[in-house]
Amino acid sequence: MRKSRFTEEKMVAVLREADRTSVAEAAKKHQVSDATIYAWRKHFGQMEANDVKRLKALELENARLKKLLAERDLDIEVLKEINAKKW
Repeated sequence: MRKSRFTEEKMVAVLREADRTSVAEAAKKHQVSDATIYAWRKHFGQMEANDVKRLKALELENARLKKLLAERDLDIEVLKEINAKKW
């Protein structure tokens, strides 16, 4: 997947600028298309820059917790198999 030249925080900042001025002006200033700004608006809605940072941190924590849970479940399954074969 292609990496964007804008961070999510910068995208939100451009959206807030587009709210204050027109979408066409903000798009031209930041060298993106109008459609890009509308796509960002659809994705980020009314979020602020700090909301995006918080969301990203929560997603990272959620991924870490899911990994821990999967490892724990795997350990439980291994212990069950060992216990079943012992006698």
